[in-house]
Amino acid sequence: MIPVDEYPAVRDHSTLREAVRVIEESRLEVDGRASLPRVLLVFDRIDVLVGYLRRRDIMAGLEPSFLVPKPLEYRRKLFDIAVDPNLSGLAYERTLQGIRRQADRPVSDVMRPIEALLAADDHLIKAVHEMVSQDLSLIPVVESGQLLGVVRSVDVFQALVGLLE
Repeated sequence: MIPVDEYPAVRDHSTLREAVRVIEESRLEVDGRASLPRVLLVFDRIDVLVGYLRRRDIMAGLEPSFLVPKPLEYRRKLFDIAVDPNLSGLAYERTLQGIRRQADRPVSDVMRPIEALLAADDHLIKAVHEMVSQDLSLIPVVESGQLLGVVRSVDVFQALVGLLE
């Protein structure tokens, strides 16, 4: 488990731009190994954990609003140089402007709610079950209603590897 005060976090009113900065600057030290976080914890104004934000959520949140309702095939054609190299350049500039605008959205727009909790004394198998059945990469750990930290899928996997040796 990584203690909550050592895990990177943002506030629910933080912008996606701020979340990008935090996740890019964060480094974790776990069992003597350096690790990059793939997820940020999201807290509200009174320090209650309200969700988490994956890198994929950030990327989806940065997609320009004019592209979101369009079919994937339309979005691909915007960057197809074979169709028209000039259109591709224009699409790039417009998309870049859209991404920069979206970067000011609050993380609460794209964060994911907490879907599972582990108790401090839960068995490893419960963590495996929750992560696999709910497709989670991180689960908060609580004791007596107090948030202690988080368990990541990479850490659970390493614990399983240790059992196989």
